[in-house]
Amino acid sequence: MDSSTALSPRILSVNAGRRRPTEHTSCPDGTTGIDKRPVAGPVEVRPPDGPKGVGGSGVAGDEISELRHHGGYDQAVYAFAREDLDRWEAALGRTLAPGVFGENLTTAGIDVTGVRVGERWRVGDELVLEATAPRIPCRTFAGWLGERGWVKRFTQDAAPGAYFRVLHPGVVSAGDAVEVLHRPDHEVTIGFYFRALTLEPALRPRVIAAGDALPADEQEKARRWAAAPAV
Repeated sequence: MDSSTALSPRILSVNAGRRRPTEHTSCPDGTTGIDKRPVAGPVEVRPPDGPKGVGGSGVAGDEISELRHHGGYDQAVYAFAREDLDRWEAALGRTLAPGVFGENLTTAGIDVTGVRVGERWRVGDELVLEATAPRIPCRTFAGWLGERGWVKRFTQDAAPGAYFRVLHPGVVSAGDAVEVLHRPDHEVTIGFYFRALTLEPALRPRVIAAGDALPADEQEKARRWAAAPAV
């Protein structure tokens, strides 16, 4: 059953995880925080303590093992749509609980793939988030799900979920409404950016349109793409 039917944009579940041992990780301590579980009650969300490589998750109680690739200001919160989980449930023939893709926020009633880089959401009363980048699948994700060929399959689906930075801290609970406060006037959606990074590199020169809303460590790369001769 599609649990998101007829819902206005909102948060279905807030999810956090603790580091756990796994054989499917490049983290030196052999752990991963991908196993996110729904959290009862309000959860504080705030900017992490530093950029990627230093700062962790923006969600209180959520742990990240591989700081080189996850967390920090521009990947403080990860959101994935329940609608996309429902599609994968049908395709994989298995139940997919909220948080199983490692998302902090399981949403309903909003097209996360269609969110534009720089788009701002108010979640609940105070929390303001800004979309920054798509999630890129990795071996930890594949190992966690235990699905053969998962990285390729997830990439080809091109509905990766979105990372957000925290512009204004606040608390979030299951059931909180999502309000779009600002939608930039450019074409660089989360889906567009993901395809540029993976399946359609010809799109890369156009990513520069997202400007300063791009992750800090990706802005110089976008400028190089834009300056490169057309092929």
